Amino acid sequence: MAEGDRLTHIDASGAANMVDVAEKADTSRTATAIGSVSMKPETLTMILSGNAKKGDVIATARIAGIMAAKRTHELIPLCHPLALSRVSVEIEPDETLPGLHVKATAKVTGKTGVEMEALTAASVACLTIYDMAKAVDRFMVLSGIQVVEKSGGQSGDWKAPGWAGAA
Repeated sequence: MAEGDRLTHIDASGAANMVDVAEKADTSRTATAIGSVSMKPETLTMILSGNAKKGDVIATARIAGIMAAKRTHELIPLCHPLALSRVSVEIEPDETLPGLHVKATAKVTGKTGVEMEALTAASVACLTIYDMAKAVDRFMVLSGIQVVEKSGGQSGDWKAPGWAGAA
């Protein structure tokens, strides 16, 4: 089996383990993940007008995503704790969806990537949007959570096919 075809968190005996990154070089690493929350048009209008009973949905979801990225190692088994140098969460309305698109970017200079931190930020931002608006729209749908861009590290830079960089 080729090096890139094996699961890095499974040892030769099949046991789960934390990957040893001690010998890896510190490099600048960035990852971007996206997700969407589809909702009724009137739910989107309520959120954008700032009339949600729980407060500013978009600002709260942005903060929740950033906070979650910083705690990824506490949520995902075998993730390394990282000293993140930057986390951004952008949330854009889309009336054709209707709903909100989330884009989360995490950056670190370190020995391991930040894909899980970006995914956690995007996921928790979407979950927070749902939580804050569920009283008026229980049928919102969270979808499309994925890593769309990564740079740095041993595997180099890549973008998901068709990814142009917009939220």
